[in-house]
Amino acid sequence: MNRPPHRPASVLPPSLAPRLLVCAVTMGVLWSAAACSTGVDGGSGRTLPASPLAEVSPGTLTVAQAKAALITNADLPSQWSGTSGAATWRDGLLKSKVDASGFGSDKNAAADCQKLLDGLYAEELLGKPKGTKAVTGFDDSDNQAQMHYQVAEYGQSELTGQLAWLATLPQTCADFTAVDGQGGRQNVQVVSAQLPDEGDARQGLRVTMNGQLDGEPSTLTLDVAAVRVGDSALFLTNGGLNGAESDSTAQAVQQGTPRLRQVLEGKTPAANPTN
Repeated sequence: MNRPPHRPASVLPPSLAPRLLVCAVTMGVLWSAAACSTGVDGGSGRTLPASPLAEVSPGTLTVAQAKAALITNADLPSQWSGTSGAATWRDGLLKSKVDASGFGSDKNAAADCQKLLDGLYAEELLGKPKGTKAVTGFDDSDNQAQMHYQVAEYGQSELTGQLAWLATLPQTCADFTAVDGQGGRQNVQVVSAQLPDEGDARQGLRVTMNGQLDGEPSTLTLDVAAVRVGDSALFLTNGGLNGAESDSTAQAVQQGTPRLRQVLEGKTPAANPTN
């Protein structure tokens, strides 16, 4: 029997070379160091390959799958549109340091709450992805809110651990004080938030920060949602200075989770969202 010629493991199929080159030259910054962009339109989706080989590694979320798994503004209520840029409150409120003195001798709790703030600012509450990460964003001009939405592969055990950690934060970080870059003090509260029964596992939070922005009293409210599907997950934050619309958070989860599952099964999600 004739055997096909052996291809060395280090040689990539020729058809993948252009795709990997495109990934390599389109990396840029999206809102923070946590993500890279392949375009400026928030509704079109952005991707960050962890390495060129991520696309061809067995069982990983490919670049094409990650982009296809992103929701669009059509999946959200009508007031949402593609984002026009980062909100001013990201640096003014989220980029803060925990006042560890409020935790007494419990240094672990103070570290967890700092990890929460850092993860929200960098959009890495689920940790560093193993492979491709795709990111998109939306603006709700009516309510002056923003939604940042991403999908990535992390590994099932890693996601299980991170979701379990998120579930502890409403108790560990229920009420604490943080200090912003100008020395202003903020009261931060964290409570659990219920998510639609989607995916293999999920965790929701609502984070409220009362402080000063440009010398004016301000309250930032953020919904946080993480949903695991196999080794991958979707993660989003939604909110702003006028509150967080939980219905939009729920709708993003309801529309985004099936999309992620479909692309992981090798299917193409429908162009129009389902009801």
